[in-house]
Amino acid sequence: MPAELSVGLAEPAHQHGIGVVAPFDFALDRELWRWVPEDVSLYLTRLPFFTTPVTVEMAVACGDRRAVRRATRDVLTPEPAVVAYACTSGSFVDGAAGEEVLRRTMVGAGAPAACTTSGALIDALRVLGVSRLAIATPYVEPVTRRLVGYLAEHDVRTISCEGLGLLGNIWRVTYAEIVEIVRTVDADDAEALFISCTNVPSYDLVEPLEMALGKPVLTANQVTMWAALRAMGRDAVGGGRLLRAGVPHLEPGAA
Repeated sequence: MPAELSVGLAEPAHQHGIGVVAPFDFALDRELWRWVPEDVSLYLTRLPFFTTPVTVEMAVACGDRRAVRRATRDVLTPEPAVVAYACTSGSFVDGAAGEEVLRRTMVGAGAPAACTTSGALIDALRVLGVSRLAIATPYVEPVTRRLVGYLAEHDVRTISCEGLGLLGNIWRVTYAEIVEIVRTVDADDAEALFISCTNVPSYDLVEPLEMALGKPVLTANQVTMWAALRAMGRDAVGGGRLLRAGVPHLEPGAA
């Protein structure tokens, strides 16, 4: 090594890690990275591929305990501080009990802490004091209906809901399409609005939509990363009322 390179080089900053278990068709890795600080790394793995369209059956398959257990173990080698299950439908399709089983499965597989997208949504709603929600989804109606039922189990009333009816390629949804469905679904008596599905791009929309609607706007990737970082005692990077709430850091599911 040349002498001038042998001294004075700063060591790379120590990286803290989040393990992320995502569906096989997840296409928004970069969006997840935008929510985390520079000294936090994401260790992503994907659930097994299958050909089912985005229906209730696919959501159930994404929540298969054996697949989630294997995927969790796949991300443990770099020693993440928490493992996040980044799939909304897969974590609400079997209701509140199914979401709890997913978290327990990840912890049982060795995760030091665990959260799911749907569990993170409930924590976020509690932090914001929201019990009346409008929801916009990319799903077909039976999947959206499962989300409404999951929310009801947590005493959250769905004021209005609208789905795009997509059976695949959800990551191709445009910002313009998201804005349009949000306009359609928003209601005066909804205290907040939730944009479902981790495969829906939304990072740049949160603050503009909050300004336009005058209420909190939550998205699947936002609440997932918020909850994972919160479990580490860290804050997410980005906009929105949730990130400005200034709440104590807690274990996932404890809010």
